[in-house]
Amino acid sequence: MEIVWLTALFRTRVCTGLAICLVASVAVSAPYTPHSDTEVLEKLPTRPTDTTARELTALRAALAQAPQDAQRVNDLARRYFALANARGDPRYVGYAEAVVGRYTGPLPPELLTLRGMLRQYRHDFAGALQDFATALQQDPDYAVAHAWRGAIFLVQADYPAARLECEALQKLGRDTLAGGCLGLAQAYGGQLEAGYATLLSALRQSNDAGNRLWLLTRLGEVAAWQGQTAKARTHYQEAMALGLDDVYLLAAWTDFLLDTGQPADVVKLLATWESADSLLLRLAEAEAALQRPSAARHQAMLRDRFAAARARGDTTHRAEEARFELRLRKDPRTALRLAQENYAIQREPRDARILLEAATAAKAPAGAQAARDWLTRSGFEDMRLRRLAEVAP
Repeated sequence: MEIVWLTALFRTRVCTGLAICLVASVAVSAPYTPHSDTEVLEKLPTRPTDTTARELTALRAALAQAPQDAQRVNDLARRYFALANARGDPRYVGYAEAVVGRYTGPLPPELLTLRGMLRQYRHDFAGALQDFATALQQDPDYAVAHAWRGAIFLVQADYPAARLECEALQKLGRDTLAGGCLGLAQAYGGQLEAGYATLLSALRQSNDAGNRLWLLTRLGEVAAWQGQTAKARTHYQEAMALGLDDVYLLAAWTDFLLDTGQPADVVKLLATWESADSLLLRLAEAEAALQRPSAARHQAMLRDRFAAARARGDTTHRAEEARFELRLRKDPRTALRLAQENYAIQREPRDARILLEAATAAKAPAGAQAARDWLTRSGFEDMRLRRLAEVAP
C-alpha cells in the first residue's frame, strides 16, 4: 500500500508528538548493553490475532539473506516506521534507522525518502528536506518525496511552498495525494470551506482504507474548525469504524471528545493505550476531569517520561509537555516556555492553540505574538483560535 500522504508526519507530532519517549515509566539510569544480538530485551504487546510478529520475522529473514538489497531494506524499515505510527511506539523508528544505517551503498530515491521520513520523526526537518531534494534529483517524478516535502512545508506554515508540491503531485496524476495536500494547504491558509471540499473530493476518489482513514480524520478536524460539530463527529466515527490502529486518529478524536465535554468516552477509548505518550496525556486529562484515582498515576508516568526525554536531549515533544504543564500541572509559565520553543519549529493550528492557551493562562499575551501573527497572515478561520487570540475574523 502506498504511504498515505502526511499521515506519518502528523502522527509523529502527536506522539510527542509521537515523541522519542519511554514506553514505560522509568527512572533515568545507565543503559543496559545486551550480551549478544540474539538476546530478547522485551516482547512488545500484540493482539492474539495480530500477524505482525510473523510478518516482521519473514522480512528480517529475507533481509538477512541479502543485507544490501535496497528493496528488502526498504520493506523492513518501512514496516517498522508504519508500526511506530500505528502504535505510537518510537522504538520502531530506532529499528528502522538501524536497518537503513546498515545499508552501505549510495541510497536510491526510496531509501533517501525513507531516511528523510525518519529524520522528520526526530524533527530534523532540514535534514529531511535535504534527503527528499536529493531523492527528487535522482527521480523528479518520485511522488512520495514531493508529498513529504509538502507535509513539512505545511508544518512550517510555508503554504506557497506546500502548494508547489501539491501541484507537482497533480502533474504526476496522483490525484488523491494532491487532493490531501491541497485540501490542507487551503484549510490552513484561510479557506476552510474550500479545503473541506477538496479533502472530501479526495475521499470520494480513494478506495484504500489507510488513505480513507487519514482523509476522514482531517475532514473531522476541518469540520470542527468550522464549528460543524455533528459533521466532525460523523467523520471521526467513520474513521474509527475502519478498525485500523492509528495514534493520530485516536488523538484527534479524543481531543474532539474532550472539547465537547465527553471525558468518560475518552477513558474508555484510551484505557489500553498507555504506551503512547500522546494518548496517555489525553487519558490523564480525561481522568482528571472525572476525578478518577488513576489520574495521579498517569500524571506521574508522564512526568517521568518527559524527564527521561530531557535527560536524553530529546526535544521533539515540547508541545505535548507544554499541554501537560498547563492542563495537568497547572504551571502556565513553564507551559508557555515549552510552547514557545515548540512553535519556533512547528506552526500547525494545534501548536498555535497551546501557545495561545499558555500565554493567556500565564497572563503574558505578548508571549503568543507569533501565533497571532500567523492567524493574521494566514487568515485561518477557526473561531476558537481567533477568539483566544482576540484577532478579528
